[in-house]
Amino acid sequence: MTLPFPPHEEIARLTARMLLEIKAVHFNAAEPFTYASGLKGPTYIDCRKLISFPRIRATLMDFLAATVLREAGFAAFDNVAGGETAGIPFAAWVAERLELPMTYVRKKPKGYGRNARIEGAMTEGQRVLLVEDLTTDGGSKLSFVDAIRETGATCGHTAVIFYYGIFPETTQRLADHGVRLHHLCTWWDVLAEAKAQGFYDEATLSEVESFLTDPRAWQAAHP
Repeated sequence: MTLPFPPHEEIARLTARMLLEIKAVHFNAAEPFTYASGLKGPTYIDCRKLISFPRIRATLMDFLAATVLREAGFAAFDNVAGGETAGIPFAAWVAERLELPMTYVRKKPKGYGRNARIEGAMTEGQRVLLVEDLTTDGGSKLSFVDAIRETGATCGHTAVIFYYGIFPETTQRLADHGVRLHHLCTWWDVLAEAKAQGFYDEATLSEVESFLTDPRAWQAAHP
């Protein structure tokens, strides 16, 4: 297994560049996006789009595997689990690179048969890496982690392609649950690359920067 180990700063810049190139990133200050929480913001990202771009997804999975190996260790895991549904393909590709078994975690029991939340073979004592496409405040990760731990396995790490990086409580929330976050890039990396490459006009970028600097204040001003 040969994986590239560029510096984290270069991984972040290149990841942001790829996300911008395939139009997985959307900035719109005039017509803000409504998030699942009901709040609004001028930014939106669709990491699921990556599955349709083979060269880019392969590079990012190399980056994610390398990041996990560097930050968590080369013999730190026995199993790679994907969170339903967006995390499943990425977990499969990371598991392939780490030469580990792959499983996935349902959002809730399927309601029939074994009524399982874990699909695949996960056993007591295994050290599991949870892989997802992105994280905002870390909330959805905790349910997946708890489901993994209910099997008797351990889960102290989660890896994502994209981390919002604008809600300071996220990493502490995960840490309080005994989970360390590994990521490739944040909104700040995307904003910097968008500025460098001229992907959006200055007015839009300025509004996005205002949102990233204080998202709660921006949302209060845009009910």
